[in-house]
Amino acid sequence: MYFKKILWAVALLGLLLMAGFAYFVYNSVFISNTSFNNEEAHIYIPTGARFKDVMNEIRPLLKNPNSFEAVANRKGYPNNVKAGHYIITKGMNNNDIVNNIRINNIPLFIKFNNQERLENLAGNVSSQIEADSLSLLESMRDSNFLHDAGLKDTEAMSIYLPNTYEFYWNTSAETFRNRMLKEYQAFWTPERIRKAKDLDFTKEEVISLAAVVQKETAKNEERPRVAGVYINRIKKGMLLQADPTVIYAKKLKDNDFTQVIKRVLYTDLEIDSPYNTYKYTGVPPGPITMPDISSIESVLNYEKHDYLFFVADVTNFGYHKFAKTLGQHNRYKQEYIRWVNSNGINR
Repeated sequence: MYFKKILWAVALLGLLLMAGFAYFVYNSVFISNTSFNNEEAHIYIPTGARFKDVMNEIRPLLKNPNSFEAVANRKGYPNNVKAGHYIITKGMNNNDIVNNIRINNIPLFIKFNNQERLENLAGNVSSQIEADSLSLLESMRDSNFLHDAGLKDTEAMSIYLPNTYEFYWNTSAETFRNRMLKEYQAFWTPERIRKAKDLDFTKEEVISLAAVVQKETAKNEERPRVAGVYINRIKKGMLLQADPTVIYAKKLKDNDFTQVIKRVLYTDLEIDSPYNTYKYTGVPPGPITMPDISSIESVLNYEKHDYLFFVADVTNFGYHKFAKTLGQHNRYKQEYIRWVNSNGINR
């Protein structure tokens, strides 16, 4: 009789232990363990991160970090940490969280436009992916890459077309750069290449001229006409005489791209720089900014006309007055100069 009581006691104890273990497992694995109020939280795990780094990143998002760590260890996650961008939704349990950060690397949509230099582009992109600005800049300027891509140093920015692209957050600098080259090559369809050849331009010369058009006018509907003026001047062997190229040359000479220049002075026209189109014929040796695709298309599909000059229209801001003769242009120019002087714009 006494022996049976012992057996019953042992059995009952076993059941209690099993129940306790089941309760512990249930609470550790299947009960919600998120502590944030938003619908989701984003986690960024760097390349080369260890489990302790993941814990530092995720700990503020959890009610019970210890239970998460126990489940992660049980599932072997510490030996399989993967870099990337992960999303945890409100109410997730430890099991789902571990599964998510192990296999569900979520891509991001990267945007950039109208950057003036590679330095600006690198800084912009580095704020959106893991690669830092220095590694991006070094990758973009890599001489071997540029040689293989058939690009001159001054043309390095040509391949970065403003748009929205899908990337993984942990994309390396080289991967980003290589993807941009592929996008650039895909952009240049046989039809676009034919149009560039009809202009007797290389692809990169199209980009350089498009950058000037981009700087001259923000009005998409006016860009084909502005492009037409420059192409007419090139065909006649005339200097482009584009003020934005002088501004770029001055910033480059001063090594100061933060300065704001609203008025080009006669002394600026004397800057000896291949970017100064008041001194050197043809398009600049590289883009003076990152042109929109609309500006590139404006060059490839330029408006055919007889205009050779244009100046800002002070009666319709944002637009320009176009002229076929120097005399007509000078009349428009005097209107502009009077307006500039009356508004005290000295620089």
